[in-house]
Order: sequence, then structure tokens, then C-alpha cells
Amino acid sequence: MKVVPVGRRAQAASDVPDLIGDAVAAALAECAGDVEAATAALVKRAIPDAMALLDETRKGARYDVVAHPWVPDILRKQTARGADQIWEGRPKWTRAELPPGAHEVTALDINGACLSALKTHLPIGQLEHSTGFDHDHRRAGVHLITPPDWHHDDVLPNPLGNRDEPGPLWVTEPTLRLLLRLSGPKYGMCDAPEIHESFTSGATENLLEKFRIALKDARDGAIAGDEEVTLEYVKAMYSKFVSTMGESHYNRELYRPDWMHLIRSQAFSNLWTKAYKAHREGLGVVRAMGTDELHVIGDWRSVFPEGRGVTEVKVKDTYTVGTAAEQAPDAQSD
Repeated sequence: MKVVPVGRRAQAASDVPDLIGDAVAAALAECAGDVEAATAALVKRAIPDAMALLDETRKGARYDVVAHPWVPDILRKQTARGADQIWEGRPKWTRAELPPGAHEVTALDINGACLSALKTHLPIGQLEHSTGFDHDHRRAGVHLITPPDWHHDDVLPNPLGNRDEPGPLWVTEPTLRLLLRLSGPKYGMCDAPEIHESFTSGATENLLEKFRIALKDARDGAIAGDEEVTLEYVKAMYSKFVSTMGESHYNRELYRPDWMHLIRSQAFSNLWTKAYKAHREGLGVVRAMGTDELHVIGDWRSVFPEGRGVTEVKVKDTYTVGTAAEQAPDAQSD
């Protein structure tokens, strides 16, 4: 008998409501087994279903979710269709040069990047303003920083993403923590960022952990059972959950634009970490884009496990850069 924790107690897994499985079964029954119709119906209701799952997984939790806190102006859209002032660090990087010759490049797809990013340090309550250079690891939020110079763009993307304008900018907790790690003695890749002011709250990395695990387990089960309806439903639940928790008309139950930015930035930070791992293990990193795309040269299977799980990668594309006839100028015959 499988046992799971529920609040302070243990409970048989069979006694825990299977909201995802029940919803899929009901949709298939209502659509008389029509897979496409059932999938469309489930995707349409993914947002309220995700919120119901969040409520279920939060029962007995140590911290209460503050769903509609006050937020500072920097987290509010400047215009109706504009953006707020937060920089998420989205990468869109391509290596400028490669050695002469033909190079076989593999474009890897990072599975469930947004799902994995749900595990990040999230502020629990209302954000509070502070000034100064110190960073409190017990808190999380957004920070106005002057970023350090980056001198490794020839082999690795800037962890800050593509930004042309110099000067201070508002970044999220995952971006700041990544820059702080890279400035430390273990990496020594840049100077420490200069922190000017912050909006933070007491934080935990496990605020959405049970929610994430429930979605991950459903995703794993769907892949193992070749259940595409469940897979598309789960994907819609976590992707729409993140995209609508800011200023959205589609989700009135949760207004946390800070969480939205932090989760997205965590996905970008996770991709940078994978790029660094590839570089450290001797692969040539060629491109890094968005949340889930990494192009590499070399034996990537010795570095990353292949598969459809969230800890695995799959091949999105393979292509060749350059030709075998190309030689360095000093190697050509007179």
C-alpha cells in the first residue's frame, strides 16, 4: 500500500482524491470517447481545475497562500497592453564563432521546463520595501540591481539574458541568486551584482511543491500509459496556471505577478544551468533559447539522460553547421 503525507498525518494514496484522473475519465465519458473533443474540453477548463488542485494540495500546509496582496507599481503594467518593469532574463543566445569544419549540432528539448520551475523560492506574503546591498536568503522577491559585466559570451549565454541597455534594472529572485552564485568562489565567473533596493517577503522553496509533484506524477503516468489526453491536460494546467497568475481576466482567484515572474525566471535560470553543465562536461554550446531549447555539439547522451521525463531531454532537431572542406587559413596549402 502506497502511503502519502497529508498535513501532519499519513494517508493511503488510494484515499487521496485523484482530481486529474477523475476529470479525464469524466471528459472522455461526456465526449463518448472522442479524444480530440475531450482534450479540448479539458484544456478549456485547465485554469479553474489547476486552482482546485492547488487548493487540494495546500490542505494542512504550513503556510497560507496570500492570493491577492498589494503589489508595488513596478509589478503593474504601464499600459493596458504593455509590460511592467521586471526583467525576467529570457535567453536568446547564439554562439558567435565555431572552429572551422563541419559540426553536428543537436537541438535538445528540456522536458517540463515550466513544471520544474514551480520549485523556486516564492514570497509568501505581501512584498515589503528595503534598501541596501545585503541579500537575505530567507526572503524572496524582486530587486533593483546593477548587473556585473559578463566576459564569457563566446562560450556561454549571459545569465541575465539578452539586454542591450546598460544600467540598473529590476530582476527576480532566481536571476539574482544565479548571479550571486556565479560571483562566488565556486564559479568566479563575474563580480557580484550591486543591490540598490528590493521588494521581498519571507519565502519558501516548497510553497507549490505538492502541487508540482501532483502534476509531475500525473504527467509521468500519462507518458507511461500513452495517455495523450491526460498529458495535454496536465501541460495546459501548469502552463496556464503560471501565465494567468498575473494581471489576467482568466484567473480571478490568484493575483501574484511576482510569482509569475519568479517562476518564469527560474525556468530561464534552469536552462542556463544546463548550458553550463554541458560546457563543463566538454560539449560545445551553440544556442540557448527560451525556457527549454539548448543546442549542443558533442556526445550529449553522456551528459543528459534521454527520455520524456522532467529530468530528461529529448531531441528536437539535428543539423550541420559548416563544411568539412573548411580549414583554418594557416592550415591551407600555398
